[in-house]
Amino acid sequence: MLENYTPPLWLPDGHTQSIYPSLFRKVTLSETPRRERVTTPDQDFLDIDWYGGPLSERPLLIVSHGLEGSSDRQYVTGLIHKMKGMNALAWNYRSCSGEPNKNLRFYHSGATDDLDFIIKLAIERGAKDIYLAGFSLGGNLTLKWLGEQGENPPPMIRKAVAFSVPLHLSSSSKQLAKRENRLYTHRFLQTLIKKVKEKSARYPQDITVEMIDSIKSLVDFDDVITGPLHGFKDGEDYYEKSSSLYFLDQINVPTLIVNAKNDPFLSAECIPESFVKTLGFVQLDAQEKGGHCGFYPKNYQGYTWSENRAETWFKKSV
Repeated sequence: MLENYTPPLWLPDGHTQSIYPSLFRKVTLSETPRRERVTTPDQDFLDIDWYGGPLSERPLLIVSHGLEGSSDRQYVTGLIHKMKGMNALAWNYRSCSGEPNKNLRFYHSGATDDLDFIIKLAIERGAKDIYLAGFSLGGNLTLKWLGEQGENPPPMIRKAVAFSVPLHLSSSSKQLAKRENRLYTHRFLQTLIKKVKEKSARYPQDITVEMIDSIKSLVDFDDVITGPLHGFKDGEDYYEKSSSLYFLDQINVPTLIVNAKNDPFLSAECIPESFVKTLGFVQLDAQEKGGHCGFYPKNYQGYTWSENRAETWFKKSV
């Protein structure tokens, strides 16, 4: 059993444990991914990166990134590097691969239709043993998708792991809106509003200048853009219908959630230790420290604690 996460002394809190790996950790892969653009059922596109060889010969790891992330983020490539005995598929959400997607819709925390499409694509291509991993928003997507499968998930899905997951989106949005988190929210808003402006040029009747000008926070963004553009009444309706917390009791695949109690993004509702103990297939590893998608260890040997935790979980017999 892997010991609990211990940070270096020079990463003393949740903020430094989140920021340092994000900005300064570099992962060098021995293999250049094969980028493929696939057409979605609604005639949009997704860009995905493939690693490894024939899908029928080795297990496949499917990795889902976080808010405004991409398939080349260090936490994605780091996990792929750690699990190098597997093939891997890292996919980019709509508008996250460097090019705006075609349709009016974007991506969001509950948009499991795209993850479902990716998983079915992998199965059609010959994947027989599939392991799922998600980070932050991608963790919410992964858990929600697993819950939606209920008692009949595809038999190829063996296990899943999700890190730094905002299980309860409404309270997490309030947590992220706190003053001490303005560095993160400012960064997210910069890229999100840039994408919305590009989208507005294509769909000026659906996304007006006035709508964009009214966005001052991530909550505003979800009220004005995410909610209405994706069939929800507003941001709060989107949060309630998309929170993976409400899908955990329907999961029937061995699943591990790893959240840090000092994660600046997460509310107390995202550490539901008592509730998860009542579930048959879901385990919660609530670490005292680690930050958000951080877990940079005291004695760094090329891998984060979370990558070692994922390897331990995937290799553990059910």
